[in-house]
This record gives sequence, C-alpha cells and structure tokens, in this order.
Amino acid sequence: MSDRSVARQYAHALFDVAAAAGETQTVGRDVAAMAALVANHADLKAVIDTPLVTPRQKRGLLDALVAAGGPINLEVQRMLELLADRDRLRLLGDVAAAYADRVMDAERVVSADVISAAPLNEQGQALLASALGKVTGRTVTLHVRVDPSIVGGVIARVGSLVFDGSVTRQIERLRERLHAEA
Repeated sequence: MSDRSVARQYAHALFDVAAAAGETQTVGRDVAAMAALVANHADLKAVIDTPLVTPRQKRGLLDALVAAGGPINLEVQRMLELLADRDRLRLLGDVAAAYADRVMDAERVVSADVISAAPLNEQGQALLASALGKVTGRTVTLHVRVDPSIVGGVIARVGSLVFDGSVTRQIERLRERLHAEA
C-alpha cells in the first residue's frame, strides 16, 4: 500500500472520530499546525524522515514538541503518537492534506484552480465561483493565477473537470475546424 493510501486511512479515521465529537475544525487546525511545524523546520523533518532514529526516539521528540507547543486536541495527539510508534511520522503532511480534503468533501466544498489572462476582480471571481458551483453542485473556492499567454478568458480545473474558455483554445478549435473543412 502506498504512503498516500496509508495517510488517507489515518486522515479518514481521524475525521470520523473528530466528526463524532463535533471537533472537525479544531482537529484540522491542530493537524495542519503540526504538519507545518515539521515542514518548516529542515532539521526536524530530517530527524523524522531518517530511519537512523528509532521510533522510540521519535516518540520522545514528539512528546517534547507537544509539551512545548501548548494544548493540542487529544485525538490529534493520539494519532501523532500512533504515527510515531509505527515510524510513520513522515506521513504527517499527507495526513494533514488528506484530512483537509475530507473536511472539504464533508462540507461539500471543492477547490478550483483558475488561470486567467488578466487579474479577476472580486465580482468576477464571485460570478465564476457561482457558475462553477452550479455545474459541480458544491461550493467552490477559487485559487486564481494570471497567465497572459492564454490571451483572454479563463481556464478552470475542478478536480478532473477542465473548463477551457481561453482565447487560445478558441483559436485552436477554429483552426481545427478550418483544417477539417479544407
């Protein structure tokens, strides 16, 4: 089983426990904070990733981090301890990402990556999010970036769906149609 699959199983189990307790947001915040702590400290990440440090030593390091960091959700602490004991702390970033995805899925929220030729104002973003929401049946959050090479329009990717309304794509379609008719 791949590391991502294992991380997803931990995340889904943690979500189920958090949802039953009504603490999905608190748990998500704590898991994300611990994952960010590890990701942003190269030395800490190196210790967690190396097989030269025993699971017991990693558990001691984790216990010290939790004690120094202040209060943390009990279920998150248990999951971290389980990861440490099984020498899987390296999966923490993937667990945090999978947990966030699970929360978004439960809340019927989906993320859309949008490329536009020019910056979109708030009204344009709201209209685009609304239109994508009608198509997907979910609330859409946008992650917008600008790429002038598409000339005009937008390209939106929601999961595996791609909506290409760029001028560049329209020109390509026109070119294909002209070649087909010639």
